[in-house]
Amino acid sequence: MFWTIVVKTAAVHTVTYFVIGFIAYRLFKYKSTIMADSTYGMRKATHPLVIGGVLFQPIRGFLFGIVFYLLKDSLFLQINGWLVIWVMLVVVGIISTFAPTPSSIEGFIYTKTTFGKSWFGLIEILAQSSLFSFITFYWVNHPDDIWLNWLLYIVFIISIILPSLGLLANKLKTSS
Repeated sequence: MFWTIVVKTAAVHTVTYFVIGFIAYRLFKYKSTIMADSTYGMRKATHPLVIGGVLFQPIRGFLFGIVFYLLKDSLFLQINGWLVIWVMLVVVGIISTFAPTPSSIEGFIYTKTTFGKSWFGLIEILAQSSLFSFITFYWVNHPDDIWLNWLLYIVFIISIILPSLGLLANKLKTSS
């Protein structure tokens, strides 16, 4: 059960991070807004860590999976467990972080970023965390859903391959 929860959580986190991140990047024009504004302190969209950011998400997903496994009875045995997961992520991971991140209480206190500037990021992370919570909950509770197994693992692989190709293309571009 441990590996089932951890692997599925890592895969779903990576997929939802990739898909919602791609949509938000395009929709909110991050390259010309957030990533171009030095007050956010973000790297440029062409930075290798930004291009390969999705490649780190299986690690985060794995860590989420450990926590989800420890709380499995409270999360996966309830009819509304996905909502419990989502509220937990929003309260602990977004609004009440220990670091001064945008959209968090600490961020509003200690950074110059205003709510008006951070609302796109908040929309993105609320969408990603809700989709992540729902799909993870559903997939863990429906292990025999073959089409879902195939779909999520294929999209996971695509989510890893595309940034890897982007890094390779960036490397080739800068070396020539």
